[in-house]
Amino acid sequence: MSTAKDAYVRFHDVQKSYDGHHLVVKNLQLDVREGEFMTLLGPSGSGKTTCLMMLAGFESVSAGEIYLDGKPIGALPTHKRNIGMVFQNYALFPHLSIAQNLAFPLQVQRLGRAEIEQRVNRALDMVHLRAMAERRPAQLSGGQQQRVAVARALIFEPKLVLMDEPLGALDKQLREQMQYEIKRLHDRLGITTVYVTHDQGEALTMSDRVAVFNDGVIQQLASPSELYEMPANAFVAQFIGENNRISGTVRTRENDRCVIQTDSGELVNALAARPWSSGERVSLALRPERVTLQPGSDDNSFEVEVCEVIYHGDHLRTRVRFAGLDDFVIKTPNTLACTPHLPGQRVRIGWAAQDCRALAPA
Repeated sequence: MSTAKDAYVRFHDVQKSYDGHHLVVKNLQLDVREGEFMTLLGPSGSGKTTCLMMLAGFESVSAGEIYLDGKPIGALPTHKRNIGMVFQNYALFPHLSIAQNLAFPLQVQRLGRAEIEQRVNRALDMVHLRAMAERRPAQLSGGQQQRVAVARALIFEPKLVLMDEPLGALDKQLREQMQYEIKRLHDRLGITTVYVTHDQGEALTMSDRVAVFNDGVIQQLASPSELYEMPANAFVAQFIGENNRISGTVRTRENDRCVIQTDSGELVNALAARPWSSGERVSLALRPERVTLQPGSDDNSFEVEVCEVIYHGDHLRTRVRFAGLDDFVIKTPNTLACTPHLPGQRVRIGWAAQDCRALAPA
């Protein structure tokens, strides 16, 4: 967490309930630094979009307070918060040209014609759409329409931009392209951005920090690399990326290393996420790409049976039977030296203890 001095956006003890009983957001404490790209990530119903709507002023706070640049904004109407918004459905006026769509919020602010024209041209250049200024939204692709929506959110030069699942309607390739474009735009302009998504790949690609939500509570707030490499609990480990999850019991622990006995009897050397005691139940989290076939001097080495090999172009997914599970997955890069194994074949797998985290069970 940043200090109050650093925070441009601050949620202080914020709660939200729609029925007066069930809390959708529970005692939220969250600071967003000025110029930061913060992503609120989580499954549907986890509270992330509700937080964004409260910050925008579309939803009221049930308890607590939200601060913007050090000032409480609970009583401030949406149009006075100086916040840019980008939605999944673009919300462009179909009967207006792209230039007219961009000019509209400036006309509402009663800016002069010359300044409006200058800002519109600058915004069009920013998203590389100057040549399409006179087209209507229906004449643009989905990606181009989304760029217009981003430009419109930025055209009145807000200090804060909120984005709610803005790329959800795009196909995979276009979505990935827009992720890089939005991130480059953010890095160039330095505008504080709060971004909501349920797509963990999107969050890892774009964010300075990510707040992982579940059931109205932040499970972990960290950089993308820390979330992926050092998940705080089993929920984060499973939600961020792909994990082999194995249940077991602590046999011994020494400093940050421990030995876990799986429910089917194997002994696994792992990294202790906290100071576990002998006999405690844990959930092991192990990334598929950290497992090696035909290991050398790994801390863990086991003989297993191959169940299935799936070709994914840039990598192979080998599914094996291990620790009583039929869905233990190994990802290996598809190189010239990579020889796929056959179902039923016995192979040896291994991994380093530091790549296998012993976490609290979900």
